[in-house]
Amino acid sequence: MPGQPKTFRARYDALEQRRTELLVRLEGLGERARQNPGYAGARTLLNATFRKAKLVQRAAILQAADWLIGIIDRATMML
Repeated sequence: MPGQPKTFRARYDALEQRRTELLVRLEGLGERARQNPGYAGARTLLNATFRKAKLVQRAAILQAADWLIGIIDRATMML
């Protein structure tokens, strides 16, 4: 409902869904992307760092991972 605050569970599920989408996007970049040093950093952000963070911090971690995946994607396109 508009104007209604989201429940904890709804926010949690939305962040988990976004994390899954980013993991799929990262995996879909291919073998050349896996050779990029940022690839391991993005996986760490989406796994260990995400899991250790509090709920309010997770959105920022996903933004950072999204940015890093974008950089990796552009870098592999240039090679």
